[in-house]
Amino acid sequence: MYKLSLVPLLLASLMSQVESYFITVDAHAEECFFDKVKSGTKMGLMFEVAEGGFLDIDVRIVGPDGKTIHQGERESNGKYTFAAHMDGVYQYCFSNQMSTMTPKIVMFSMDIGDAPSDATNEGEDEASHNKLEDMIKELSTALTGVKHEQEYMQVRDRIHRAINENTNSRVVMWSFFEALVLVAMTLGQIYYLKRFFEVRRVV
Repeated sequence: MYKLSLVPLLLASLMSQVESYFITVDAHAEECFFDKVKSGTKMGLMFEVAEGGFLDIDVRIVGPDGKTIHQGERESNGKYTFAAHMDGVYQYCFSNQMSTMTPKIVMFSMDIGDAPSDATNEGEDEASHNKLEDMIKELSTALTGVKHEQEYMQVRDRIHRAINENTNSRVVMWSFFEALVLVAMTLGQIYYLKRFFEVRRVV
């Protein structure tokens, strides 16, 4: 009974370490976020540009020592995971420096795993407890993956819907323009033929 009561608590604590955000990055601007973790902690960043321009953004992950862990330019989406190589504050930055006037809306999530434990566990009860905790962690990771995929599909659906609506409006406008041109050409031809067959009288 004690072990079963731990399941919701552990799931809640594990799921709470997944943070998802929607941010707006203005033109010539850079937005950064920070996480303080211990060495060996598994970390992950998943992002998707939802709106703005060509749907691209510059991404940079910097460690506590100032070294760049990952850097990407003009990316529409991506997923990057790594293990912290040292204790300290890790920095995630989204840059829209390349844009002259168009802001970008970015959806991203930061996954922070558990720090490695140095304690040595003894006894059968501890071993079974650790096994249960590992199973809960695996379940939590699977649920987090499903949640990320749902968010990703929602953003992709929004992007594709916007593209379809934009394309549809352009097709309608172009069809309307073609109709006007055809009507104008028809009237012009009627007028020209009428003038061509017109009998001129000389007084």
